[in-house]
Amino acid sequence: MTSDRSPSPAQPDLPGPRSPATPYRMTVTTALTHSDAVALADQRLGAWLKQEGCDEPPPAGPAPGSPEAPAERLRLGDRILLDRDDGPLRAATGTPGRYTRRRLRTPAPHGTHQLTLTLATDPGGPTWVRLEAEHQAAGSGVRTPSKVPVPELARTLLPLLDASDGPAAVHNNPRVVTAADVDALIDELCDPERRLPTVVASVPANLGLDEWLTGTVRPLCHQLPGLATLYVLDPAARTGFNVALEYHSVYGGAVRTYLPEVDPASRYDGARHPVMPRHRIEEDLRRAAGLLAREPRRLAAELPLPAPLAAVPVLRVPPAARRPEPDRSEQAAHRESAPHHLTGEHLGHERLTQEHLTHEQLTHEHELDSQEQQARADELERVRHSLRHSRRREHHLRTEAEEQYTALRHVGAQVRVLAGRICPGAAPGQPPAVRGRPVGDGPDRADEAPGSFAELMDRLPEFPLLTFTGDQKPALALDGLGTCAGWARLTWEGLTALQEYAVAAVRGEAGGDFKQWCEHTPDGCHHFPPRKAVRGESQTVFSHTKWKRERMLPVPECVDTSRRAFMGAHLRIGGGRTAPRLHYLDDCSGSGRIYVGYIGLHLTNTRTN
Repeated sequence: MTSDRSPSPAQPDLPGPRSPATPYRMTVTTALTHSDAVALADQRLGAWLKQEGCDEPPPAGPAPGSPEAPAERLRLGDRILLDRDDGPLRAATGTPGRYTRRRLRTPAPHGTHQLTLTLATDPGGPTWVRLEAEHQAAGSGVRTPSKVPVPELARTLLPLLDASDGPAAVHNNPRVVTAADVDALIDELCDPERRLPTVVASVPANLGLDEWLTGTVRPLCHQLPGLATLYVLDPAARTGFNVALEYHSVYGGAVRTYLPEVDPASRYDGARHPVMPRHRIEEDLRRAAGLLAREPRRLAAELPLPAPLAAVPVLRVPPAARRPEPDRSEQAAHRESAPHHLTGEHLGHERLTQEHLTHEQLTHEHELDSQEQQARADELERVRHSLRHSRRREHHLRTEAEEQYTALRHVGAQVRVLAGRICPGAAPGQPPAVRGRPVGDGPDRADEAPGSFAELMDRLPEFPLLTFTGDQKPALALDGLGTCAGWARLTWEGLTALQEYAVAAVRGEAGGDFKQWCEHTPDGCHHFPPRKAVRGESQTVFSHTKWKRERMLPVPECVDTSRRAFMGAHLRIGGGRTAPRLHYLDDCSGSGRIYVGYIGLHLTNTRTN
């Protein structure tokens, strides 16, 4: 059951591996009682089935709270199956309470849609509601959609359930935040019980709130109901919000996704919460909506289940009670082969005994299969807990390392100032031993810049916000040319300046792009010649298919689903129009990094052709 059940248009059979469609998973709470929530869910599910022309399911058996209802399977139409079960939570988990589950399977192009709605209640706690939508492909080689759309049931249930995530209400559409609501929003962001990401949109200075909300923010958040809490700051709220969250600000029409466990006092924590700038949204609103939903979907898949939902047993639909009746020829052959002293009554008793044994065997196999499924489900939950612990540990260690690195840089700057006072011949604040070294956020090694590209490639990890995604061979080939040492040194200077710019950019303090940074380099940072920093390629190069393809360089999937992006921005390494180039993609406002896709001789253009 999804918001769009129409068949997908035919697509060409493209080469490469096929991955399963990303499922939809919603986990919220409701203040309704268990029985009221189940009744509401059944009513909405039945209404949708009736609207789709399917048979409406009969009322469920025992009501929630009564003795356990056996699992049942209902056939509501051609290839439309509804499984229902209800009972106590698993005693082995130590969580008392009750659950109710509905699983609907409907036909879909190239496979089957499976929708699972689970409600679990722990005495004294809220009712947890989990909705999962999956696309099960008909085979391993069948093309599937990239992700399962938001189910229509999610959009209809959210407002009726008054769904929430800890202190935050979960709505279908973004809520407008005024100046009076800023403190409450910040409390929600910092609440340790928050599980869902919070998406906060800002309004451009040249547009009105209603225009931006209706034309951009709502379509942008169309894929987020049930996956995130949604807000848009009005102009008055934006100022107070950004003042309070100095390291986590959002402005200028950008949209920021705040993951759980925000630390407003940490400037390093700000890089963990991705920002989508206005220009990327307006370039392709539909693609931007897909990118915005990617992180909430990942988080929904990785988060461990709350205790009541984790205590729900796997679905155990009972096997068929009887095997298919044999045809008459089989029965006649069986009579002829039987001993003559056995009467018809004996034969009937023998057949019933065999059927009983077959049923017992099916039941036993089904029980073993259920135990195996439960073991796999428990193992998956343990993996989720371990992954969450590992991510928390990684974030803690990264923050600690960045704080120590900043302290080390501060001490290094003090040492350089003192050394400059001792050595009058040195530039102010710079001793001769480190003359030419930056006082920014780049590498702080006392040795010289690398003398070869082989050494440069080995030392790339010294730039924490730069990621090299390309092939090392073009860069290593430069070592065979006569001026490789000078080129390697200039490349290192460019990488150092890019690192310093990236640190400022993720904090929102860069004041423009990298070229503007080079033109107005802050005091204490490494200066890279502005004429060697080029914003993009010429229109001739961009319009030439082959030349443009050469500059479509690798990026992570979080930047572009195709894992390729056009890197027109580049640094000129050395003099002349055919000298080496360093091509990069500035994604500081998105993933918080700069991706270097190519270092090597000048790519093809009008001068090199």
